[in-house]
Amino acid sequence: MNVIGVTGMPGSGKSVVSRVANSLGMNVVRMGDVIRNEAQKRNEPPGKVAVELRQEYGEFVVAERCVEFIKKSTNNGKSSINKAKDIKSAKDSKSQVFLIEGIRSPWEVQIFKKNFPHFKVIAIHSSPKTRYMRLKKRMRSDDSAEAKEAMKRDQRELKFGIGEVIASADFMVVNESGKGKLKNTVRGILKNELQNSC
Repeated sequence: MNVIGVTGMPGSGKSVVSRVANSLGMNVVRMGDVIRNEAQKRNEPPGKVAVELRQEYGEFVVAERCVEFIKKSTNNGKSSINKAKDIKSAKDSKSQVFLIEGIRSPWEVQIFKKNFPHFKVIAIHSSPKTRYMRLKKRMRSDDSAEAKEAMKRDQRELKFGIGEVIASADFMVVNESGKGKLKNTVRGILKNELQNSC
């Protein structure tokens, strides 16, 4: 089994990477869905729940739920991905190749490396100005149209340790030129990793 992680600040382009992975037949697991689903259950903002979950269950909680999910979905030979409570995924588990979107802390990387020895991380980088413009357009449940709120979110992500994850990534992709260039670059990286996993 091959597992690749994607990290980057909000609005950097992680979801574009996930769509490329999906188009290549990879299974996509979004760590943010763990948070968003839990936030919906608690009727609280996702940012608050992200902090609360880590306080309640430890720094590893989101990663552990993802590992458990991946192992369950590959152990029985059938896809249990669409039945998972906490994580939405794009493909069934036949391909045995997973992309985990949204790694935020070095502790999460440790968990993934412990469970998946060949685990690698792709970091997507965009300037704050570019990211804030994207977030304003996107307006997902955890996005804000105001730069001040986006900056607060950035600070929260940095406190989780995302800066260290980005700095130690196996691949660094700068995303300032638009989706086309990002897709081509990421497609090349993922295809190479898929070939190496065969």
